[in-house]
Parts: sequence; C-alpha cells; structure tokens
Amino acid sequence: MYQEETAEEIAAPARDEHYREETAAEIAAPAPLVRRGSDEETETGGRGLAYSALALSILSLFILPVLFGAAGIILGFMARRRGSALGSWAIGIGVISILVGIFILPFF
Repeated sequence: MYQEETAEEIAAPARDEHYREETAAEIAAPAPLVRRGSDEETETGGRGLAYSALALSILSLFILPVLFGAAGIILGFMARRRGSALGSWAIGIGVISILVGIFILPFF
C-alpha cells in the first residue's frame, strides 16, 4: 500500500535534545596555501617558454601562419603568466601572423 509522508513526519523535531545540527565549517579545516617552486625556477621557465613562443611566432610569419601562430600565442600566454615580457612579443607577432595569413595572403 502507498502511504504519503508529510514534511512533519520526515523532519526531525526542532527542540529534541538528541538532535544537534552540524555544519561544514565545523568539519572541514581551511586548506593552507602552498606555493610550489621558487621565483628563480619560475623566471627561468618563463624565459625558456618565451624564447620558444617567440621562435614559433616568427616562424609562423613564413610557414603555416595559423598553426605556428596559434602555438606561439599559447606559449606566449604561458610565458607571460610566468613573468617573462617576451611572451607579450610572441603573442603580438603570432596575432599579426594569423591576421596576415587569413586576410592578406589569399590575395597573392
């Protein structure tokens, strides 16, 4: 047989001495913020990525502008996030290469 339950039958009584509410703030401890790697590693890694991105972006001016330009832009963003200013140059050259490859080269 089917018996319908109402909210009063399901919910625990509000003033019961055995009923204690527990929240997530009481259970979970705050996670500590741990920074991985040192500043020197980050700067060195950013510089290597930036040179790779710049090389890909310059190469994209001559060969496969959409493919190499997009790769140069992605690596440029990664290098810029790690603190290298050359990443911005790679992004700019990659964008120019893609624009030239899509809009200007088809006319030649």
